[in-house]
Amino acid sequence: MNSTILEMRNITKVFPGVKALSDVSFAVRRGEIHCLVGENGAGKSTLMKVLSGVYPYGSYEGDIVIDGAVQQFKGIADSEKVGVAIIYQELALVPELPVYENIFVGNEIKRGITVDWNATIKRAAEMLKKVRLDINPATPVKDLGVGKQQLVEIAKALSRNVKILILDEPTAALNEDDCDNLLKILEGLRDQGVTCVLISHKLKEVIRIADTVTVLRDGKTICTLDAHKGEVSEVALIKNMVGREIDNIYPRRTAAASDEVVLEARGWKAYSGRLGRQVLKGIDFKLHKGEIVGLAGLMGSGRTELARSIFGNPDRYDIEGELFVKGAPRRFASPKGAIDAGIAYATEDRKRNGLILIQDVRENISVANLESLVERGVINKNAEIKVANEYKDALSIKTPSIEQKVGNLSGGNQQKVSVAKWLFVKPDVLILDEPTRGIDVGAKYEIYTIMNRLVAQGMSIIMISSELPEILGMSDRIYVIAGGKTVGEMPIAEASQEKIMSLATNY
Repeated sequence: MNSTILEMRNITKVFPGVKALSDVSFAVRRGEIHCLVGENGAGKSTLMKVLSGVYPYGSYEGDIVIDGAVQQFKGIADSEKVGVAIIYQELALVPELPVYENIFVGNEIKRGITVDWNATIKRAAEMLKKVRLDINPATPVKDLGVGKQQLVEIAKALSRNVKILILDEPTAALNEDDCDNLLKILEGLRDQGVTCVLISHKLKEVIRIADTVTVLRDGKTICTLDAHKGEVSEVALIKNMVGREIDNIYPRRTAAASDEVVLEARGWKAYSGRLGRQVLKGIDFKLHKGEIVGLAGLMGSGRTELARSIFGNPDRYDIEGELFVKGAPRRFASPKGAIDAGIAYATEDRKRNGLILIQDVRENISVANLESLVERGVINKNAEIKVANEYKDALSIKTPSIEQKVGNLSGGNQQKVSVAKWLFVKPDVLILDEPTRGIDVGAKYEIYTIMNRLVAQGMSIIMISSELPEILGMSDRIYVIAGGKTVGEMPIAEASQEKIMSLATNY
């Protein structure tokens, strides 16, 4: 059996009014991939910030033990000295700098008092080879896709002789090919003796890669499961994460969509002046009242560009083609025009474009339809409070109050606030772009249940998702988008992952 490289003993971390971690303990064996799973707000990221020194010694209770020695990190620099490195979901790279500078920033190779650039480039190439990234080290980071940037981050960690590599949701923004590549890299690092602690909401990748899984719930350790003993399964993980069994992660609905077409695009094209290229080359689709249409396709296929070009064209594309709302030809010059026509769009990046994180739940829910709350030029605060509380209860948003800053909520509850904001405008069509990205299985189930309830009430939903099981589990019909074109349409009864991927990659 592998020796223990890391122990976290009885860790308790308290923020004002909230106990984020309560007596959490777990141990990691040398050279294993140890996954941390749990619902949003369970304490996973907080625990890793304690381990990496983001929350310094003295700000928490309990002990961090590495190679048998108790550690008292005053900051990230102290944890790095003993071989701990953490890679966050939001990558810490400088886009304008070349890859080799990013790998060695703050850890420069010097000859005397000057940086030895030749040695830096040579050493960077060695690090890139370790993560199987075949690029010129002089390439600016901004020219790389998200998947390759993730590998640069890992190369950066390896350059510091990392012993314990912590990855917080590393695959959340990656497509399936990049996910698969990253998991193979982690397996290779494990074979080289690097210990990995991986936080992930994607249970299938946890089951695939984990040697050991520790489950947190409500800031407490629930259990540790050994994959080599057959203890790790989707049923076991869900039951321990949410405290109950969920028989079917995709709740069934029986109501059928009507024949009424509420939104239709014909020959829809978009040219981006900023990018200097055509981003949509011919999209055709129909959305019926009371149905969920899934848009499947690889990252960069044009799904988000389609949603944004319909929703008032905030990116200022040059548009060609026809758009019909309830049979009437329309073209929206701004998002307000789309909203007035009954179309709402919940963006894929809720933190950057979907919510105002420094404002509270009440303000975020009301912001898209404030004019309905205005009386004699003044916002009716009592009406705003009433509306916010109604949506808080209807969507089961977990927050101490509607005055809580949205930035302090878990990812799943932030997503519910984003949905609540658009429900308040009372749309006929709701476009959900990656509605469950970065949220846990329990919160996903709640989002799916909300979607089913909305279509049962007559709303129509377009769901963009990079998770094919989600597309297959929630859609009535599926359109496959590839290269900016509609390359396939199928009812759910005829759909499969193999058919979708074949269309998405062979257009």
